[in-house]
Amino acid sequence: MAITAVLAGCAKGGSSSPTATSAAGSAGADSGKDIDVVTVALPGSLSSLYPGQEAGILNYNVSNLFYQGLVGVDSAGKVIPALATKWTQPKPTTYVFDLASGVKFSDGTELTAKDVKFSLDQAKDAKASPGIASYMSNVKDVAISGDQQVTITLAKPDPAFLKLMSTAGAAFITSEAFWTKVGGKTGTSSSLVVGTGPYQVTSFQPDSGMKLERNTHWSGTAPKAKSIEIKFIADQNTRLLAAKSGGVDIAFNVPLDQVAQWKAISGERVVAVNDLSYVGLNFDTRVSPFNDPKVREAFSYSVDRDAIVAKLLHGYGQTATAMMTPESLAAAYTPQEAKEVLETVTHQSYDMAKAKAALAASSHAQGFTAELTYPNTGPQLGLAAQSLAQNLKTIGITLSVKEVPIDQWLATIGDKTHGVSFMWYFSTTGDPAEVPSYLLGEGNPSGYSNAQVASLLDQASQASDPKTRIADLIKAESIQATDVVNAPLWWGQSVTAFSDKVAIKNFGAFSFSSDWGSAIYAPQ
Repeated sequence: MAITAVLAGCAKGGSSSPTATSAAGSAGADSGKDIDVVTVALPGSLSSLYPGQEAGILNYNVSNLFYQGLVGVDSAGKVIPALATKWTQPKPTTYVFDLASGVKFSDGTELTAKDVKFSLDQAKDAKASPGIASYMSNVKDVAISGDQQVTITLAKPDPAFLKLMSTAGAAFITSEAFWTKVGGKTGTSSSLVVGTGPYQVTSFQPDSGMKLERNTHWSGTAPKAKSIEIKFIADQNTRLLAAKSGGVDIAFNVPLDQVAQWKAISGERVVAVNDLSYVGLNFDTRVSPFNDPKVREAFSYSVDRDAIVAKLLHGYGQTATAMMTPESLAAAYTPQEAKEVLETVTHQSYDMAKAKAALAASSHAQGFTAELTYPNTGPQLGLAAQSLAQNLKTIGITLSVKEVPIDQWLATIGDKTHGVSFMWYFSTTGDPAEVPSYLLGEGNPSGYSNAQVASLLDQASQASDPKTRIADLIKAESIQATDVVNAPLWWGQSVTAFSDKVAIKNFGAFSFSSDWGSAIYAPQ
């Protein structure tokens, strides 16, 4: 999510390429003035403020206002100090973190190594933190190794581990005393949260929104916005009306078919950039008829990806050939090189003749009925689903398309009932293994098991050379693509709207995965 973008011609597959400039250059320099309140509109609601309980992208975005990890991720995706001022890696599987002294939680109590160990142990616990425990599966031990020092031992080397120790990963450090006091029910409307970030939550209602005030115990420079009010507005027309009336300063995920209307609002800046997101069809191989590879193949061939990007997404995206996004290959390749590398991954393209032939060769040659849900926060997914349904109808498959609240949609993925689901995944770390590991690794939502894929993922997790890691991941993705377990559709762009009252410094792809609250400023 960079601050501004223009469509600079069409790349392969009818996609578009953004050209970004800085936030300051588009919105004006920092006036240095405080802002009394910044109103943020989210396109959905949150049921918990602790990402361990509900790990959707909106939870990650919001959590950066009040949580910190051992490390942070800046707006360019680089790992920076946070609660740990420095860290060392004496062995490939050992990380030693030295904590900053004098850091306090929002309740005024002091952060200790004991709190860090406790928080990470809870993150590992699948019962306490079902949303993030899988990311901690490689953590063998978290130990207090000094007054202000924690040592983490991994079961095997993992070059992506450091980013997992940020709030873009699985490290949401809280007070052990607070967690114990509320019986682990952190992030609720009655117990709220205690963190060390620049803001503290003062109220939270899952059905309406939340309010935050500057954390008086924050160890960094006081943020410009004295308070932030976040409104949960799932209905896109209601969000638009709120912006027109001047009631929204920052709007996440502006619907792509409403961009022109948002741009027409006086004083509104509407900006878009590649957002590290992957959208694809995810098939549950445990559910009939999707346990038949030929059925999955018929679905994959029936998606007109290029038309979806060009017409339904209005050019805000790129036709995807893999689960890895081009941005995730930045450590080894330029953006253009990355696209070319990802083109080598085995993938299906739109071909209704092949779709018909695949269904005819399946065990359900006469067709069948299935349901595909999409979240109310992603209307573009609904449009794509309708397009797919029309194409499938021509070969005898009836696809029922249903919009549901985002929390309900998340619950359908891998539920062993829905054989086909949308996978709308925003990479928070930007690591190339993040999405493939989730969709193909142990406990994946497809119930998919392939020894060769597992071996390649394991090799990638231990390879220190970026190109070697990527090569292993490409092989793994190509194998799964032959089995048609996940069918890549597009790599997305997010559109964000700002009133002329606010801007975010160095606004980039990782901004909402970093401390964006402290980066808010009032333009001149």
